[in-house]
Amino acid sequence: MKLRTMLAGTVFVVLSATSCAPGAGSDAPAESTGPVKTGVPKENVTLRLVSTPESGAAVKTIIEAFEAKHPNVRVKYQDTNYDDYNKSLNLSLSSDQSPDIALLNSVGTTVKDRLVRDLSPYAKAYGWNTTYASTQLNQWRVAADGSTLGKGKLYAAPAGFSLVGVYYNKAKAAELGISKPPTTIEEFEAALAKAKKAGETPLQLGNAEGHASFPIQLAGQSADGAEAAAKWTFGQKGTTFDTAGNRAAVTKVGEWAKKGYLPKSANGTDLQTATDKFSKGEGLFFVDGNWDAAKIGAKLGKDAGFFTFPGEHATAIGTSVAYAVSSRSEHPDAAAAFLDFLHSPEASAAQFKAGFMPADIKAAKPEKGTVMTDIVAAWAEVNAENGLVGFNNNATATMNDKLTAGTQELLAGKTDTAGFIKAVQDEWAATHG
Repeated sequence: MKLRTMLAGTVFVVLSATSCAPGAGSDAPAESTGPVKTGVPKENVTLRLVSTPESGAAVKTIIEAFEAKHPNVRVKYQDTNYDDYNKSLNLSLSSDQSPDIALLNSVGTTVKDRLVRDLSPYAKAYGWNTTYASTQLNQWRVAADGSTLGKGKLYAAPAGFSLVGVYYNKAKAAELGISKPPTTIEEFEAALAKAKKAGETPLQLGNAEGHASFPIQLAGQSADGAEAAAKWTFGQKGTTFDTAGNRAAVTKVGEWAKKGYLPKSANGTDLQTATDKFSKGEGLFFVDGNWDAAKIGAKLGKDAGFFTFPGEHATAIGTSVAYAVSSRSEHPDAAAAFLDFLHSPEASAAQFKAGFMPADIKAAKPEKGTVMTDIVAAWAEVNAENGLVGFNNNATATMNDKLTAGTQELLAGKTDTAGFIKAVQDEWAATHG
């Protein structure tokens, strides 16, 4: 997943703010207030589902399993590259050719424009509130103001979870005398320095799309704690990005750039190019999500490792690949039945095979000696401390743009810690007050 969410996901770049799209706002169809039906209808139904290649990797298999159980329901799948998908989704949902089911990388302006359906009645009917942990659903709950997350109505259902941590090349680590993953920021920086001295790329990074925000967020929340960090990400009143953890994190990433711990070409390199470089052996560490585990594992094999970002608290950035039902869908009950299937044993197995964490950790059965073993262990560690935090990039509809510009300026030495922190908090305050 080029989850700049789940990635998400999935997952990191928010949906395009197209609030003036035809059919949006007050022109959007009103949602039904009557009772909902569970299960698929008896008649033949065709649903259209849209996604991206990264997030849709597991969904193709899930569709096959769903259609095998319900032969009268056909789900047509279409994917679009990540950037074009996010730019066009609001327009697509507001059109007469709206899909029935759509990948939702962020609530963006989609909820305010009433382009997707409130799934709360289906969550109650299907028991999603007990099927999923509250932290797994809360990122898709939106308060009445349309921008505060973590509470309110539910607008998407999970289809596998993302987890951002640190990949490392075990062979390179061994050559540098590093026998185990660092557990403190001091140990991490010492490892970076060793790699630099040995002529290795200490921390692989592609920041063309703002992914330097990953190590900044991880370092900040590992110091501040997940609970405090999540409140800011959700847009809850009275919170601020100007914390001791975030100030230290921004300062460190800026210092890493100056010390040559990051590639000089980072600002001109996108995430997938950086992933390819790391997979080919360029870099000791690489901050990325589990959506790239298959690619990295296939290239590095037993030399691929993964750990939670070192710090006082075991935290991770993560969300779910999540799917919403269009307000214009003529078959919302059938679409909701498909969403309910997303936590089935068949779906969970497909999600894990594609590199996502399933809602049921029991379905996460990695092959011994693979990077997925480390990722599952990290997932369990984070869950034990309730340390999963949504992507800072999704804190507002335009936060990703601000973080992309800000991190590029930081790496280029064109802004400092105070300037970066102020710019991010001002962007947040423009939406959340």
